[in-house]
Amino acid sequence: MNLETRCIDTIRCLAIDAIEKANSGHPGAPMTLAPAAYALWMNIMRFNPKNPNWFNRDRFVLSNGHASMLQYAMLHLCGYDLSLDDIKQFRQLGSKTAGHPEHHLTPGVETTTGPLGQGVMAAVGMAIAEAHLAAIFNVEGKRIVDHRTFVFCGDGDLMEGASHEAASLAGHLGLGKLIFLYDNNHITIEGHTNLTYDDDVAKRFEAYNWHVLKLDDEGVAQDVGKITQAFQAAIAVDDKPSIIILRSLIGYGSPNKQDTSAVHGSPLGAAELKLTKEFYGWPLAPEFLVPDEVKEFMGRAVTAGAAAESRWNELLQELHTTHPDLGTSFQQYLNQELPLGWADQLPIYSPSDGAVATRKVSTDVLHAVSKQFPWLIGGSADLGESTATFNEQSGYLSKAAYQNRNIDWGIREHVMCAASYGMMVHGGVRPYAATYFVFTDYAKPAIRIAAIMKMPVIYIMTHDSIGLGEDGTTHQPIEQLITFRATPNIATIRPADANEAVEAWKAALERKDGPTMLVLTRQKVPVLDRSKYAGATGLHKGAYILSKEKGISPQAIVMSTGSEVQWALQAQELLWQEGIDIRVVSMPCWKFFRTQSKSYHEEVLPKAVKARVAIEAAAPEGWHEWVGADGIVIGMSTFGESAPAQDLFKHFGFTAEHVVAQVKNVLAF
Repeated sequence: MNLETRCIDTIRCLAIDAIEKANSGHPGAPMTLAPAAYALWMNIMRFNPKNPNWFNRDRFVLSNGHASMLQYAMLHLCGYDLSLDDIKQFRQLGSKTAGHPEHHLTPGVETTTGPLGQGVMAAVGMAIAEAHLAAIFNVEGKRIVDHRTFVFCGDGDLMEGASHEAASLAGHLGLGKLIFLYDNNHITIEGHTNLTYDDDVAKRFEAYNWHVLKLDDEGVAQDVGKITQAFQAAIAVDDKPSIIILRSLIGYGSPNKQDTSAVHGSPLGAAELKLTKEFYGWPLAPEFLVPDEVKEFMGRAVTAGAAAESRWNELLQELHTTHPDLGTSFQQYLNQELPLGWADQLPIYSPSDGAVATRKVSTDVLHAVSKQFPWLIGGSADLGESTATFNEQSGYLSKAAYQNRNIDWGIREHVMCAASYGMMVHGGVRPYAATYFVFTDYAKPAIRIAAIMKMPVIYIMTHDSIGLGEDGTTHQPIEQLITFRATPNIATIRPADANEAVEAWKAALERKDGPTMLVLTRQKVPVLDRSKYAGATGLHKGAYILSKEKGISPQAIVMSTGSEVQWALQAQELLWQEGIDIRVVSMPCWKFFRTQSKSYHEEVLPKAVKARVAIEAAAPEGWHEWVGADGIVIGMSTFGESAPAQDLFKHFGFTAEHVVAQVKNVLAF
């Protein structure tokens, strides 16, 4: 057995041993793709195992994340901080080797994958970020941004509609540094793909303007030389992305399970594992064997990676010498530190400005901060005018102008939100993504992955309620607010007026530990008189006393978010006229409020005041955390109607008069 084969079989046997020990996992893909992984990592990719975050490394994305043991084996053998004990703890509580790759958990994992299609979409974002930064910072002889994004994907990835969005956009943008290897093994969980799938993938990707390479010869998946040549051919094409279609047999080497669904998602079992190791010519004991010569040979990646990073550091230093402004700017893009006094440039609104939609405020803030933060980049799903997110300081990013900062994602909400977190994990840019709030239904899986990774993408969601009016039930978000409030790590902010919207943007830009979702109105809302009411900076605490009661203690508390806050304030005035003393609380971000001290909670929502009413033009679920068991929630229990906004609000009880009636009801309990 030659050394190359011994290395490949080490990868395979580490995978099947770990899966057998865990009694859980997917052995088929690692067994099949070990030669391809070896070819890519040992012959093609540039990376530094001792500095997994070296900026100019090639990125590797395992989109078929169920094959995670393939990646873990490669990381361990190439010298990353992933020990053999970590491999032995595959899928166990507290280990670095989760069932699917997780970005924050395992050194060398670029992005969390698992839900099929997410990896391919994130990789498009990485390639966009690389192309954008290369266009800005590369000068002749000094290509400091010059790396590729490699993706392993499978039949499941390409069946998911998400892959169509990703491939279409990548082909349109001509992302030549993006290379897919498609494991074309014809097997999914239920059986052969001919049960449901007979796409001509080559024609499909050619139609998307991709460079297509077909490796469909018998046994080609075991040929490191041919696979390496295919990667080299893909690299030679720099004006379009490439896909290598690799015909393979899942579970290669398993005498009884190869090329069947039985090897996809279950351990081999002791008897079949024994037969498989015999096929490889591998000793049955010890388990988790890594021969010394394999460890020494594959461990050379450490030395090669350090040398590659050292050469790049020299190149970067030369850039600082010959183009000092460019070198300084590059570091600023990487660090993204907010300069002192940056918020002084944010707009301030007064009631004399008239009513203004919070989506319009978002535009004003975006223009103000874009001048100070050139790394801020993003756009909308073909809704730039409606979401008010076009940056007038730049044009549209395209294959002829990668340096531009506006991205028209097309009508592709899912890839927009996934590629945005892909850009974020890539580094050097801060992405924002915008669409109508209701269309988060098309993007929720991507936003969830961003939240799992705690990536501070800014999601700008407009047309936030029935206030969008005539477009009707299909466009009126009802259940979306509680969905994202219930999603860990996301700060969902629904500002009440223009100045709260400014503070919401400020909070988003300062946030580093998760996505922020700005939920903004289509319709105009009054600018609250801050000389009369509390300042909008209270937004950063999540909830604050917007308008105090007149006496020592309120008889009731009315709380609200967004455009409905105006009716809470109007109701307060009406109730005061009747001698009923109430407090109005603005609650733009429940997540922020939950992090405040118990004393602050008591200050804003004193336990002694049981009479509470909440008003929000959305599903009422969740509000009883704040109004209590005896409180009343004025919310939406239907999907809305098609009519002018003012008619809808009145029809569904979002009026000051209805708030007054409900306060009286709750006081009568």
